[in-house]
Amino acid sequence: MLALLGREDATLRTIEALVPAADIHVRGDRIAIRGEPGAAALAVEFIEELLAVIGRGGSLRPDDVRRVFAMLTERQSPSGSGDDAVPRPAEVLTQSILSSRGRTVRPKTLGQKRYVDAIAAHTITFGIGPAGTGKTYLAMAKAVQALQSKQVKRIVLTRPAVEAGERLGFLPGTLSEKIDPYLRPLYDALQDMLDVDSIPRLLEAGTIEVAPLAYMRGRTLNDAFIILDEAQNTSSEQMKMFLTRLGFGAKMVVTGDVTQTDLPGGMASGLLQVREILTGLEDLQFCELTSKDVVRHRLVSQIIDAYARDEATRVAAHSGRSLRRENREER
Repeated sequence: MLALLGREDATLRTIEALVPAADIHVRGDRIAIRGEPGAAALAVEFIEELLAVIGRGGSLRPDDVRRVFAMLTERQSPSGSGDDAVPRPAEVLTQSILSSRGRTVRPKTLGQKRYVDAIAAHTITFGIGPAGTGKTYLAMAKAVQALQSKQVKRIVLTRPAVEAGERLGFLPGTLSEKIDPYLRPLYDALQDMLDVDSIPRLLEAGTIEVAPLAYMRGRTLNDAFIILDEAQNTSSEQMKMFLTRLGFGAKMVVTGDVTQTDLPGGMASGLLQVREILTGLEDLQFCELTSKDVVRHRLVSQIIDAYARDEATRVAAHSGRSLRRENREER
């Protein structure tokens, strides 16, 4: 009961805020729920799901409680198509990907679970979505898991250094030191999942390789787990070059956010084009993550939605102006 209610009844207050039509009373080790049948039934299922998370060793912070509720309502929605179509929230929040240094990496949303399951089931997986949805972090966790279980012999992490195009020569240090800032997010994720002292040893032995995308040309990567991060900043030619590095016993994950392209001169993103070219191929999966899958501060998902609305408004206004101009020209 203490684990369910939270410190100073914080979890209980969150439950009451999410299901305001249900009247919830706690007395000792018993919970009484009153209200309209639909609201009361939802509150009962909500609490039972939270208890299932606790029973499986999961934690219940306020954000976790909100995620359980979001998954529960999606499971009950018409698009959920019943209990079998969408997994129970407890199954999502207690699925362990990797345990390291006293921490366990788990998916936190339905979209993240589908993404993780797609990586396990397919040779090439594309994770496309906004910042904060765990695209790179979960892919890194699956890579470390595959390395530790000897499914692969090495991990190859790469990303394009787009900004380095003009300014690289002005940065201090050797070529490696110039490129390092663009690869730093990958190192940071590694440090979360591996013993810090072991990382230099693994890098020196080549068991883990972190390199710019340009270094992939001409290679065949066998028995490797390969991650291409920030793929929205690849050209079509670079994307083709990267995908054709795939060797025997290898697995690839490509991540990116098509709304944050930094390519110069209006160049088309290879990540946008590859979806049109490769959709339908066997053993290849595209996973779309949305603002619902953001696991950073709640404001991040609201910011993403606000920018999406603004972009939609701008596109609609531009289309309207173009249509009016065409009508004038016809007259």
